[in-house]
Amino acid sequence: MPQDILIKITDREGVLHEVQAPTDMNLNVMELIRMYELAEEGTIGSCGGMAMCASCQCYVLNDVLKTERNDDEDAMLSEAYHVKDNSRLGCQIPITEDIEGLEIEIAPEQ
Repeated sequence: MPQDILIKITDREGVLHEVQAPTDMNLNVMELIRMYELAEEGTIGSCGGMAMCASCQCYVLNDVLKTERNDDEDAMLSEAYHVKDNSRLGCQIPITEDIEGLEIEIAPEQ
């Protein structure tokens, strides 16, 4: 039976938010950030989650996430600003039970 999981998100002002993320709605991290309004409207998910804008770039702060960047994500991040080794696109991180406890920081606006 699907359940909500806890994800910790630090917004662009440095405020930590502990949010409940539903695992049964086929959401991704970018949509979760928008759902909880943790970034100014219009500054995240500009491309609608197609890995084409990097506005949902975030930094993964712990080792919960086991998936690697895909080719589209790598290509987009190669053109983005503020990229670090732990950068990921939030739209490419699906909300599933196996990312319980994920900690991320939203990257500065592009």
